[in-house]
Amino acid sequence: MAALVEDAAKTSHVERKTNKKPVKRYWEETEELKNSDQNTSDRSLSTEKTADRCTSTESTADGSTSTENTANRSTSTENTGSVKRRKGGQIPSGKKDPFPGEAPIPEEQLQKYQRGSKHNVPKGSQRKLKEAIAWSEKVSELAQKQAARYDLLLPEDAGFLEGDEDEDTCRISQEDIADAVDITSGSKFFNLHLSQFGPYRLDYSRTGRHLLLSGKRGHVACIEWQSKNLTCEMNVMETVNDIKWLHTEAMFAVAQKKWLYIYDSEGIELHCVKKFNDVLKMQFLPYHFLLATASATGFLQYLDVSVGKEIAAICTKAGRLDVMSQNPYNAVIHLGHSNGTVSLWSPNQKEPLVKMLCHRGAVRSLTVDKTGTYMVTSGLDRKLKVYDIRAFKPLHSYFLPAGASYLSLSQKGLLSAATGDIVQVYQNVWGGSPVTKPYMAHRVRGQVWGLAYCPFEDVLGVGHGEGFTSMIVPGAGEPNFDALDTNPYRSAKQRQEWEVKALLEKVQPELIGLDPGQLGKVDQGSFEQRHKERVDILGYDPLAKEKFKPKSKKKGRSSAGAIEKRKRKVAYEDQRDVIRLNVEEKMKQQKEKSSESQQLGKKSTLDRFRKQDK
Repeated sequence: MAALVEDAAKTSHVERKTNKKPVKRYWEETEELKNSDQNTSDRSLSTEKTADRCTSTESTADGSTSTENTANRSTSTENTGSVKRRKGGQIPSGKKDPFPGEAPIPEEQLQKYQRGSKHNVPKGSQRKLKEAIAWSEKVSELAQKQAARYDLLLPEDAGFLEGDEDEDTCRISQEDIADAVDITSGSKFFNLHLSQFGPYRLDYSRTGRHLLLSGKRGHVACIEWQSKNLTCEMNVMETVNDIKWLHTEAMFAVAQKKWLYIYDSEGIELHCVKKFNDVLKMQFLPYHFLLATASATGFLQYLDVSVGKEIAAICTKAGRLDVMSQNPYNAVIHLGHSNGTVSLWSPNQKEPLVKMLCHRGAVRSLTVDKTGTYMVTSGLDRKLKVYDIRAFKPLHSYFLPAGASYLSLSQKGLLSAATGDIVQVYQNVWGGSPVTKPYMAHRVRGQVWGLAYCPFEDVLGVGHGEGFTSMIVPGAGEPNFDALDTNPYRSAKQRQEWEVKALLEKVQPELIGLDPGQLGKVDQGSFEQRHKERVDILGYDPLAKEKFKPKSKKKGRSSAGAIEKRKRKVAYEDQRDVIRLNVEEKMKQQKEKSSESQQLGKKSTLDRFRKQDK
């Protein structure tokens, strides 16, 4: 009985659970199928080998029948293996990959995401510098390849308006476009009849979701224009010259008759900046958190919105400043003057960086594209000119019968020009061939006072004397956005996190200049100047080579005479390189002179009467 109890204790319910087979995962099943495949393939190979041996030894009829039997077995094993492959489904074939490695990337896509030219490693540089340059080049090349490879995942493409045969797209009306597109896109064409406090200026937020409207007679409104939701509306009971969004949709600046005011999205006054008086135009630099203002007294002022301090106040000495634009590439401010010149300004200098004579009359409007390459200006001489800012030379010049009072460039390079109550949109303005006709045209009720394209939307906002008009311009907006920079669909929490991150990554105003690429280079002039100052302070050159000091040797070899002989041997080593260079230059000059003399040959006294080629 005791033995039976012990056996029962050994075979308890716990052991029964442990004896159960564990559940097989999908990867274990695939491994077993692979192993079984390998075994079957090995068996088929062995049977094929035996069949080959049997066929090689064909001496009797019995042997021939045995080879046939073995061949039949091999075929049976191959059939069983093929059946297993069909049942498994997850076993790859034994063939080689016809396209090994990563897929090649087209050169056009690589050039699209290229980040400048590669840095050449200077000769004689240190090992750490070479490693740092090689590592940075490797990282930039990887980022370029990844961006080009993921370009296929971008969901949208930009499209343009195309007419039928012998049909001009400028004759297609906005009503026809709104009827032809879907309901959501058709709702983007609308008119706001505001004839009491006009004319109106406007500004879109960086995300393209919110719209600011300001009437000349004090009316200010903030609208979420896609849903037609009115955020705030007020009347400041004073003349309003300009209006501008700040870094987020929660704050905006209003240039009123006397001073500059800052309000929140609910219309509550936050600040009254009395240092900024008689402001006519404003531009906001988002990456520097700077609000640049141009006044009627000829002053260009910069306000740091993050700190609330005036960074710079520059007297341009050019009179009233009512034409202003910014270069999004390098944050340089462009000002148009009454004498036909355009000046480029930075908060670091009291003098203009560049001064260009663009028109014979006063400059009426100007705008710069997002790449910072082209600038478009219009003047009282009724000409519209396109300039290449890299070379500061005009590319094209167009004559408009009535001139252009306001200009605006879209994200995809469409130019809108307002003449009176007509708005015209041009395509490929800086292309190889000049533009002969507009891409689109639309007539509004009153005289135009403001133009602005909505970011990431095919919409052009027009402010005029009778209110506001939203036009549909196919192909104007960028179809794909960077969600880490400007996300049109971000929530309130995402906006707060973005604001904190943007403040931490704020670019200092001292870095504003014509060429941002100079920040990564070494300033040789300042380096030499600092080196001279260091030599004057220390009294000696710390970077100079130490003088030769001969080592002391034994057995009488370090006597005074032997030391002097060793010093004389090394005395002229530093000058040898300079002497070699001088000798090589002299030899080159002599060769050039001899070649010139051979070409000219012997001259006679009558050569002076020959006609010389100009």
